[in-house]
Amino acid sequence: MVEAAFTTLALIYHVTVNNLRKGQRNAIVGLMMTVVQAVAMILGFYLIYFIIGVRYSPIRGDFIVYIMTGIFMFMAFSQAIGAVSGSGGPNSQIMKHGPMNTAVVISAAALASLYKQTFAAFVVMTAYNYFVEPIHIEDPLACYAMLLLSWFCGCCIGLIFLSLRPWWPQGAQVLTMFFQRVNMVFSGKMFVANTMSPALLHAFSWNPLFHIIDQTRGYAFINYAPRNSNLEYPVYTTLALLMIGLMGEFVTRKAVSVSWSAGR
Repeated sequence: MVEAAFTTLALIYHVTVNNLRKGQRNAIVGLMMTVVQAVAMILGFYLIYFIIGVRYSPIRGDFIVYIMTGIFMFMAFSQAIGAVSGSGGPNSQIMKHGPMNTAVVISAAALASLYKQTFAAFVVMTAYNYFVEPIHIEDPLACYAMLLLSWFCGCCIGLIFLSLRPWWPQGAQVLTMFFQRVNMVFSGKMFVANTMSPALLHAFSWNPLFHIIDQTRGYAFINYAPRNSNLEYPVYTTLALLMIGLMGEFVTRKAVSVSWSAGR
């Protein structure tokens, strides 16, 4: 059993490295592209705020930190959904190799996504701290725990889309992209939950990412205490999504056949 455990961990490690390198010939270039994407989103939202006349943080503190707490959580969530949902189902080519199984490819895709987002957040915040102005985050470990929670929630949602993909390939892909685009607005990264009206709050409170982002700002800023969000909702929602995704993946893995794709 110990040997089998180490074999599985080695497989996950090698597939994770393969996922990190397959987009670019150079692994460093691939990681730097993730950093560039994060910087582009931060600058884009900064310009949006500047154009609409909001030049100061709605929370007393650093405006860029306010933007970062939304962007990094959103990117970890969205990238995890895309990575897990596209990791490869029971009929993918890599499953033809004997030691491989769906748990390995799903875990490797999720870990590769987490590694890239952690690296991007660390590089961007370090560069801003040394080259622009010092950053003060009240509870950095709790903020990173929120990043892990947003990543894990995205992985669970991606697992549901992955289990749906063999049954309806094009529809599952469209639904995945639609859900990722919807979260551009309904993640609440451009709003402060404490200042939202009840009607507007009901339009956002269904989304676990909205609660995660608001709680992250509570840990990042000493002057902000979230009142209209909580941590229990995203935790319980994530666990429920995980159970649904695992059951869906189990049913799909038992029922899927190579003849499905041949018929299409």
